[in-house]
Parts: sequence; C-alpha cells; structure tokens
Amino acid sequence: LMERLFTLADIGAIDGGGCARLALSDEDKAGRDLVVEWMKDLGLSITIDIVGNVVGTWDVGQGSPIMTGSHIDTVRTGGKYDGNYGVLTGLEVIHTCQENNFTPSRPLAVGFFTNEEGSRYAPDMFGSLTYVGGLSVEEALHTIGIDGSQVGEELERIGYLGSSPCPG
Repeated sequence: LMERLFTLADIGAIDGGGCARLALSDEDKAGRDLVVEWMKDLGLSITIDIVGNVVGTWDVGQGSPIMTGSHIDTVRTGGKYDGNYGVLTGLEVIHTCQENNFTPSRPLAVGFFTNEEGSRYAPDMFGSLTYVGGLSVEEALHTIGIDGSQVGEELERIGYLGSSPCPG
C-alpha cells in the first residue's frame, strides 16, 4: 500500500513533499494511467463513464459489487494521502484477498471519481455528484475551468471520455 501511495505521489510531486494533480491535467492523466494499470494487474474489469469516473471490478461471487474508492486528483498543493488512500486501500484489499486465495461471496469494485477536489472545475465532488445523478452529464461536460478549459474537451484530450452511462 505504501509503495503504491508513494509511487502515485511521485506524479506531480512538488517541493515540500506534496503533489499537484489537478483534475484532467497531464499529471492527472499520468496518475489515472498508473492506477488503471494496477487495476489491470489485479485482473479487474475496467469501466470508464462519460465524465471520466473509473471503476475496476473483481468479478467474483454473485450479486452487485461492494464498492469503495475516492479520487486521485489533488489540490494545487495536495498531500500524498487524501483521496489516494481511499482508492489504493481498495486495491490493497483485493490484492490481499487474491494473495491469500480468498474469494469473497460478492464482487468487489474500486472507483476513482473525476474532479472531486474541485480545484480546476466547480463544483467539488463533481464526478461522484454526476455518478449519482445530482449533476447532469451535459452540464458536467460543458463545465469551464479556472483556466478556460472545458471538461469534455479535456476528457477527450487525455483519453478518459468513456462510454459507460452516467449516472452509474
């Protein structure tokens, strides 16, 4: 777990020990790519929805998945843990189950949501709000950031404009 946390924190590292991975930036893309690679290494099936929320599911057991997660974007002077910990501990649970030949009775899923910090695009909790239907997909995709960028264009640019429906 700590190895993953520190490896992810290297992406967008800043002086003083923190990191900056603003939502949908090049650093966020690099962080997303790394976490998706870890999900694939664990044999998870990956879905990406239309606002860039990523869910990796370990398709074992029966029924609806039990899901955990958070976000991997940061504020401009973010720390190593925050949302990252919520995502990477979920991967650690699955890794530990697999390593110990334990198969849960239901599928397990780990998700990370787009722009939860709200540092580049308002509002915060953006991806999860859209995931549960509190923000329309159209409004989300047309949101303009503090730098004049548009969510939909940035999702396409970094390769995370998914096709899975939202709300999830």
